[in-house]
Amino acid sequence: MEFNTVIQNRYSCRAFAARAVEQEKVDRILEAGRIAPTAVNKQPVHVWAVTNPGTLEAIKGVTRSNYGALVLLVVGCRPADAWVRRYDAKNGAEVDASIVATYLMLAAENEGLATLWVGSFDPAGLAELLPGTEGYELVAMINVGYPSDSSAPSAMHGTRIPMGEFVTKVD
Repeated sequence: MEFNTVIQNRYSCRAFAARAVEQEKVDRILEAGRIAPTAVNKQPVHVWAVTNPGTLEAIKGVTRSNYGALVLLVVGCRPADAWVRRYDAKNGAEVDASIVATYLMLAAENEGLATLWVGSFDPAGLAELLPGTEGYELVAMINVGYPSDSSAPSAMHGTRIPMGEFVTKVD
């Protein structure tokens, strides 16, 4: 798919179809996340790809933002492994995780799938459900799947601030 079409078509899906996502598509999405840029290429990010029905059901206990997706990608970062800006000690781990999460969502859209970035979840409760989360800050849960026939962008999807408020051009 042409890139501008991908970024214009992607929306926050809140109704997923009960249709399995092909493993080949999941693998391509994960590869897109794996090659996403990180500060100084430190790669302090990990993704937990959840497809187990029991685990997906248990995760409903840590968030209300579950809409029937059959794939959940949890993105975490390890601040101890991240680049730190020397001027103010800003740790780049969460930014790196956000870049990876964005790549995952755009790759899913390119595969004909829908996504929803979930930020409202209990990170401690989620960590208890996933292996190997020690030392990681869980940043995002991304629901991935085929949209249901009733799925549509929210009424606010196309609402954007004017370009003049968004950007300051410095010549």
